[in-house]
Amino acid sequence: MKKIFISLICFTFSINGWTQIKHPSLVFTDQVVHTAQKAIKSNKQMADGWDSIQKKADSYLNTMDLAKTDYLALAYRMTNDKKYSDQVKKILLNTVKAESWAVPEMVMRNPAWHTELQVAHRSFSCAISYDAIYNTLSLNERKAIAEGLQRLAVMPAMNDWVNDDTRIHCLNSMGHNWWSSCVCMGGLLAMSLENEIPTNKAYVTKVLTILPEWFDFAGDVLQHKPKSFDRNGGQYESINYANFGIQEAVLFLMAYHNAYPSKTLPDIPQLKQASNYFYHACYPRTGDLWSINFGDSHKNITAESSLEPLYALGICTGDNALWYFNQVQNGQNRDGFFRDRPMGFLYMPNTQKAPATPKLKNSELFPDFGIATIRDSWEKDATMLAVKSGFTWNHSHADANSFILFHKGYDLLKDAGNCFYGSPDYRNYFFQSQAHNVVLFNGKGQSMEQQYHGSPERGYLYDLLDADNIKYILADGTGPVSDNFSRNFRHLLWWDNVIYVIDDLKTHSAGKFEWLWHPGGTYKKNGSDIEITKENASITLRPLYPQTLIPSEFLQDYPDNLTMEEIEAPSEDGGKEKYISLKLPKETDQIKGVTAIILKDSANQRDMPSITRRQGENWIGLRIEYKDKVTDLYINQLADGRLMHCNSWITADGWTTDAYMFGVSYRKGADTTKPHELFICYGSSLRRDNSLYFSSLSKLFVIQKQKGDKAFIWVDGQPKTHFSIKTSSKPSALIINEKAVDFDYNKGMYDRIKE
Repeated sequence: MKKIFISLICFTFSINGWTQIKHPSLVFTDQVVHTAQKAIKSNKQMADGWDSIQKKADSYLNTMDLAKTDYLALAYRMTNDKKYSDQVKKILLNTVKAESWAVPEMVMRNPAWHTELQVAHRSFSCAISYDAIYNTLSLNERKAIAEGLQRLAVMPAMNDWVNDDTRIHCLNSMGHNWWSSCVCMGGLLAMSLENEIPTNKAYVTKVLTILPEWFDFAGDVLQHKPKSFDRNGGQYESINYANFGIQEAVLFLMAYHNAYPSKTLPDIPQLKQASNYFYHACYPRTGDLWSINFGDSHKNITAESSLEPLYALGICTGDNALWYFNQVQNGQNRDGFFRDRPMGFLYMPNTQKAPATPKLKNSELFPDFGIATIRDSWEKDATMLAVKSGFTWNHSHADANSFILFHKGYDLLKDAGNCFYGSPDYRNYFFQSQAHNVVLFNGKGQSMEQQYHGSPERGYLYDLLDADNIKYILADGTGPVSDNFSRNFRHLLWWDNVIYVIDDLKTHSAGKFEWLWHPGGTYKKNGSDIEITKENASITLRPLYPQTLIPSEFLQDYPDNLTMEEIEAPSEDGGKEKYISLKLPKETDQIKGVTAIILKDSANQRDMPSITRRQGENWIGLRIEYKDKVTDLYINQLADGRLMHCNSWITADGWTTDAYMFGVSYRKGADTTKPHELFICYGSSLRRDNSLYFSSLSKLFVIQKQKGDKAFIWVDGQPKTHFSIKTSSKPSALIINEKAVDFDYNKGMYDRIKE
């Protein structure tokens, strides 16, 4: 009884406090229309956009397509020409003659679904067009349209998604992009009809009340459903669906703010972080702006349709936003809010003062759902490494430990993409591990049943370090493949112009491992290398451990080397393409894989780093020589989990350490005991010749560099540590993780407690 009483009081208050909406006030408002009318007189981009929109509106004057009413409604608002509003009116009056908008397949479900995304899309079209031409309609026309839309869309949305006594959906089952679209577009349409149906205000108010709960959804243990939003921004489903889900929510909020500017919107912290995700997930290049396409997304998907209403609300503003909008090209994807489409024409801000590059850090980790992007700069056509090891659920594929490499404008190592969800190719290939740059065991990756049931254990990304020319991240994909693997770690170390992919693998039984590579250009085997090229963008793929790639076709002469197989698979454009499988012939249950990806300056580059395989007692390693620089990289074979209580001490080339991996750089001919760059991966100590170079009670991830008389350190691994590290002379300043700190200096060591 208490619950019913509270609901009744809120409902009665809403009706008693109700004031009419002054149309048009939701989306095509007087303010934005007047601004656009003024802008087309002086801004060529706006003038060209309006010219395109008006021509399309003229071509739609004889159509009865509801999806085109945004062009017609905007043309009316811009010109006040009733030929456009009359056509919108015809379409709306014809639309409400329908018996139902429910999709037969959805109605067949138990219980029946009466609304889905198509109803949500129609709701948006009806809401903005009804609002735009409201003042041209008679009272009877308003009544007929409002009652029809209430029956076709508002009530089904309320009953399926919101009302306590009829609701069939919950956040655990449908709390992804569908929820925000169906609920918020139903709410937006209800808002547009409030004058004719005052009781809709209760629905609108309830949507405002419950919307933060969608953003705050923390996940579901029993159904393996992930947390919806990362602490650093974004939503786990993919760029495509993250943008769509946020877009639908923010359009509702923006319309409410436009209609009721004195009302306070709910506090939703995730919206303040949304732009950070979309910025870091994008790849600026010559031509269309690209984005990472893990999961059900495409490279050409952009997020201006979320960012524009956020900008209008004052949540996403500033130079970085202008920079992003300025990268987006008209028409680069199907659903964008571009300047030559009604929403983009009104809401994309003037970008004439946009900076050439944003003020953003080069790397970002989204730890809650396991995505990271690491780049060498924000210039167009730079190099960017995108890594994923997180959840497998719904639109998030079976791609733990996978990565995409963008270089000089192209994804030279790519994600295979996706296709129509009903196609067998989607569930049998595009969703599965085989469509990603991962390691398989006996031909298997993640269990195929995860396509529908999700992964009971997720993957993780840890310990992102970005020290300019040295970058590192650790991926743990063990959980999603734990039916076969007890260790599935992938270290990605980017040092100068080489990215080292280091796989630490252990399985429950002996079998065969294979490494999958999806080229985003033409490829050819060149001895023990694989060259991948797209126009002038090129990389060299060089397997180094456990074996190099067989250098010829004479398998009998190289029985232990990796072999290369080209596998034909569907392409997302509906054709066929090939990807590469590198297979280790022998069976084993534990292995280290090391592959060097050499980033070439051009397709014709011949001056390449020299990479030599080296090994010693309990370690394997590489010596990389390029121009006047030498880098030695060591991998500790005892630090891979085989020891528990005995620490993993090795001595390699005079260095004594317990680190999982470490590297030093020095100039050719220089004293190797005085490296100018030091990398330590999961180590607590580094010593040489009775001198201590690094010490910490816990194993840390560290990069140290000396620049002039300043010392720079990047460190991660524990929330609080006390470490000491050696330098050749007392530095004038110590910078840890980009912040200057105080330190103690004694006998060549500087000592610092990190908190």
